[in-house]
Amino acid sequence: MRPLYFLFLILCCIPLTVTSQETEADTVEVVDKPERPAFESSFLIDNPTDKIYLKNTLEAVMQHRFGTIGGGENDLLGIWGAANIRLGLTYTIHERLQVGIGTEKLRRLQDFNWKVGLLRQTRSGKVPVNVSYYGNFVVDARKKENFSLEQHRYSFFHQLIVSRRFSPNLSLQVAGSISHFNLVKEGQKNDVFGLAVGGRYKVTPQTSITMEYSIPFADYDGYNYPEPGFSIGAEFVTSSHAFQVYLSSLNGITPQANYFYNENNFFKGTRNILLGFTITRLYNF
Repeated sequence: MRPLYFLFLILCCIPLTVTSQETEADTVEVVDKPERPAFESSFLIDNPTDKIYLKNTLEAVMQHRFGTIGGGENDLLGIWGAANIRLGLTYTIHERLQVGIGTEKLRRLQDFNWKVGLLRQTRSGKVPVNVSYYGNFVVDARKKENFSLEQHRYSFFHQLIVSRRFSPNLSLQVAGSISHFNLVKEGQKNDVFGLAVGGRYKVTPQTSITMEYSIPFADYDGYNYPEPGFSIGAEFVTSSHAFQVYLSSLNGITPQANYFYNENNFFKGTRNILLGFTITRLYNF
């Protein structure tokens, strides 16, 4: 009888062991993974996005604006008109920190910029949005006779970006900013607050429609600007390239220049609209 007794005792203990193991497994904390980035490029069109590339990624970017479409006779939709261009490089030091430099033709602006990821949207919805900070320091490199003091060359831009990936196809963002120029014309203020809203809708896995509206809150004495900026375009993305083509009322590329000096109104005819494109290339180290 003793062997049967021990066998019965072992069989009775097996369910307890299994239950104990299941309970222990159930107490393992599930990792709440970050949601995929709301955007796939570092700029939506004119304003930065929440996108920060993987650590040790180098981004080379070329941004180009042709002249206004209706700006002159026989200018082939502005392609033969006065153009603006910016060349830039950014490098991801940390998965939440990106730094960069760039040079722009218009006003010879040399920018030093950075982007910091503050909050990341999670897949569970516990953190519902991304929050990022973008800033830059810009030096106007035109001839010294344009400036009575060296510090008059300097301008600054700070922007807080709140974005959300609502679905695999739809992403939206809202961004509040402040732009500062050390040197302004009489009647202008040194600081301009701005608000930008924009979004992207994917029509295929690699192709999206983008749109953006940037509003400067400024009222200059004796000037009819700054005007709000409106842009609409298409974006084509691969694993290492992005190509954007768009129509925009903004002929500047450095953000604070647009919030301060834009004179074009997209809805007042083709003399206020420019054709532009942006090309980016990523290198991973």
